[in-house]
Amino acid sequence: MSIINTSYVEITTFFLVGMPGLEYAHIWISIPICSMYLIAILGNCTILFIIKTEPSLHEPMYYFLSMLAMSDLVLSLSSLPTMLSIFLFNAPEISSNACFAQEFFIHGFSVLESSVLLIMSFDRFLAIHNPLRYTSILTTVRVAQIGIVFSFKSMLLVLPFPFTLRSLRYCEKNQLSHSYCLHQDVMKLACSDNRIDVIYGFFGAVCVMVDFILIAVSYILILKTVLGIASKKEQLKALNTCVSHICAVIIFYLPIINLAVVHRFDQHVSPLINVLMANVLLLVPPLMNPIVYCVKTKQIRVRVVAKLCQQKI
Repeated sequence: MSIINTSYVEITTFFLVGMPGLEYAHIWISIPICSMYLIAILGNCTILFIIKTEPSLHEPMYYFLSMLAMSDLVLSLSSLPTMLSIFLFNAPEISSNACFAQEFFIHGFSVLESSVLLIMSFDRFLAIHNPLRYTSILTTVRVAQIGIVFSFKSMLLVLPFPFTLRSLRYCEKNQLSHSYCLHQDVMKLACSDNRIDVIYGFFGAVCVMVDFILIAVSYILILKTVLGIASKKEQLKALNTCVSHICAVIIFYLPIINLAVVHRFDQHVSPLINVLMANVLLLVPPLMNPIVYCVKTKQIRVRVVAKLCQQKI
């Protein structure tokens, strides 16, 4: 009688990676990484503070900007612990439960940021297409309702991720390929059937790409509206109000597309490139968005400078 051995050692700890091949330089690499986190956190907190304390900025556009800043802030704080543990303390270990929690917050607020960028594109279209009814359509109550609905949508979309990952068995591999936990990275380590995770993960990615397509459609409609304006000066003025948002869209979606391509051809890509692209995905948008909006949005820039001058006095 044959005896089938079904025993296995269940893995409860995963190992993250820093910069493959540059482990000896992790302490030096931590300096720019920590600087980027510090600037991102301070920048987004500044945006939130300025919008909260300035009554003249209590308008739909700035409410949506505060939602974007909050998403960036949580994204930074979600990946910060593992980044610091890897590059500062050479401690790449992370428990499975902590990993699942981290990927929930990272994916949840990434989806929320995508949704906020979509809302902001609709906001810009409405402001340019129908400026006289803009404030009557996007009232404070309606803005709050939109924010709550999209926040719930984003969290509910990724809520199954930690539970489906937790239901899988991990009995052979425990080496992840990034400096933080991602759903598509963790599910590859499972030694049990992960088809549900693959299908639902693909569905989540499609939802984010639908946001991108709708943003593109919004800008086609914006361009059509702008071209219908007789004055060239007014055309440039209308388009100028969209520059900050266009930069934010590029900063957010370009790393996502690049990382998707890298994951598709990961067998032919250096592990270092893989890690760099993943780190850019979480480090650059929270870092650059406050800078872009402070530089390109006069109302924000003037008030930031005024606050700084007031502090010096």
